[in-house]
Parts: sequence; C-alpha cells; structure tokens
Amino acid sequence: QLQLLESGGGLVHAGESLRLSCSASSSSLDEYGVSWFRQAPGGDREGVICLSAHDGTTFSQDSVKDRFTIFRDSHKNSVDLQMNNLKPEDAGIYYCATSRLATITALPPRAMCHSPTVYDSWGQGTQVTVSS
Repeated sequence: QLQLLESGGGLVHAGESLRLSCSASSSSLDEYGVSWFRQAPGGDREGVICLSAHDGTTFSQDSVKDRFTIFRDSHKNSVDLQMNNLKPEDAGIYYCATSRLATITALPPRAMCHSPTVYDSWGQGTQVTVSS
C-alpha cells in the first residue's frame, strides 16, 4: 500500500479554480493508475476523474468534463487535479486513490472510476467547499 496525501482543498466562490495534489512518500506514483473520488455530505464516494497507469488515458464524469483535468507531476511525485469553473455541486471531500490490481490488470480509466472496491490505498481526503 502507498501512503497518499492530498492537499489543496479550500473554500472558493463559484466560477473559481482549485488545484488539488495527491502525493506519495513511499513509491513513485508514475507506476500507478490514480483516481480522484468525491464524497458529498450524505452521499457515496464516487469516482470523478481517473488516470490510467499504462497509456495516460483518462476518464471523467460528465459533470466535470471540460472543467477538471488530471495530470502527473513527476518532479513532485504527485498526481494533480485542476478544477476550473467550480460549481456548488462540486463540493465535498476529495480523495485520491491507487490500486495495485487496477495497475496490474491495466484496468481502463472508466472502469477505475466505477470500481471503488479495487483500491487499496486512499488518502485522508481534502475538503472542497464552493459558495454560490
């Protein structure tokens, strides 16, 4: 399991941007597929945007398409989530996660986002609040 740490959450107004970062201390994140999940108050944890380990392909939910981008920063050993034009419905706790199973089996990013049970490493989460 990896030790993951999210950072970058906060309170913003609708229309503003935030950049979340998921870093790992024990291994290189370049070797893993990485996903960002969101949990809204009273809701389930849902995959928002997911990055394949093998070919760099991504999948994002329709609600964040064209606004959210996931990318690797190898110098920082992180996978960042750039969130633009934030909306109140984007609020929640954001978690990054990795999966050895998804990496080994080359699970496509769409499946990564819809399979929270395959993940074996989770960060502690970072809060995103968007005021209208």
